[in-house]
Amino acid sequence: QVQLVESGGGVVQAGGSLRLSCAASGRTFGSYVMGWFRQAPGKEREYVAAISRSGGNTYYVDSVKGRFTISRDNAKNTVYLQMNSLKAEDTASYYCAARDRTLYTLARSGYDYWGQGTQVTVSS
Repeated sequence: QVQLVESGGGVVQAGGSLRLSCAASGRTFGSYVMGWFRQAPGKEREYVAAISRSGGNTYYVDSVKGRFTISRDNAKNTVYLQMNSLKAEDTASYYCAARDRTLYTLARSGYDYWGQGTQVTVSS
């Protein structure tokens, strides 16, 4: 079992930056693939990024490539999402998720544990 708590959301102007954090507790953090998802009002929750257990491999949805960076610090049991050049369409609740498997996936159903989410609002 692992518990996930996101932080770092807020209101930012278009073109600005935010860094989200997700602190994990419970079983060994380094044994989980970690992902970030987001959900805008009236839309399905969608995959944003994922990172391998060691942090050596990262994966992004096309819409955030070159703007968002996922990273992790296994010593601090924390995964981050650095978001730059934010756009109004990035407005959503952002969720981190943990996957107890070796390989990453972008499928929401492939993740075993979820945080409660943090709201990101980008004003244009």
